[in-house]
Amino acid sequence: MIDSTASIHPSAIIEGNVKIGANTTVGAFTIIRGDVEIGENCQIASHVVIKGHSKIGNNNRIFQFASVGEDCQDLKYAGEETYLEIGDNNTIRESVTIHRGTTQDQSITKIGSNCLFMINAHVAHDCVVGNGCIFANNATLAGHVTIGDNVIFGGQAAIHQFGKVGSYAFVGGCAAVNKDVPPYVMAVGNYARPVAVNTEGLLRRGFSKDAIKAIRQAYKTLYRSGNTLEEALGQIELSAEQYPEVKLFADFLKENGRGIVR
Repeated sequence: MIDSTASIHPSAIIEGNVKIGANTTVGAFTIIRGDVEIGENCQIASHVVIKGHSKIGNNNRIFQFASVGEDCQDLKYAGEETYLEIGDNNTIRESVTIHRGTTQDQSITKIGSNCLFMINAHVAHDCVVGNGCIFANNATLAGHVTIGDNVIFGGQAAIHQFGKVGSYAFVGGCAAVNKDVPPYVMAVGNYARPVAVNTEGLLRRGFSKDAIKAIRQAYKTLYRSGNTLEEALGQIELSAEQYPEVKLFADFLKENGRGIVR
């Protein structure tokens, strides 16, 4: 169903079980096909391709030549029914590619709200991206990657399959991430290594000076004091009892992933 207030260019191709919400615009030569739901007040530019099963929330802007909800590039994919879910208030710039999930995982790729995907960024199958993230030009997420909230990826940075990046982390331009990046950490280089706490980013997000001080001490305990991960975690968990911000750091370190950047 297409809402009566939506504006669809005559050259656009709309096929299948497509739902388009109020005041959404669809530009020239755009193709929307399959089981696709687009919310209200979205702006879909010309020459965009959106395929289903995909659900896109409200107030999203998708620029020309973006490909959203396409089949994934996993060779094991054999046409199974898989999904993409995108939240609200996202900006998806030119030539961004976002693929649906695979049945080998949870069958769904999920993106939160208030994210910015700059030109040519790529989100592969089964990724989970939080809220408020920024991916600069050519940033690349391999399959099954998990990104927390308010993460920034620099231009041409890339992360390995099944990798994780914690909330408020910063991945520098051209970084090659082959291990997990804990929350708050700035990681740069090939292969990526930790260099500091993302202090400026935390200040911009309203973190108190005391919380930032506690986070920096947790970082030093992990990376600058010669501790093993187990030794550092014990000390960090004591601080986490007082600071919930540090608890986010400690909880990430206890997860079984690809190991953390060192």
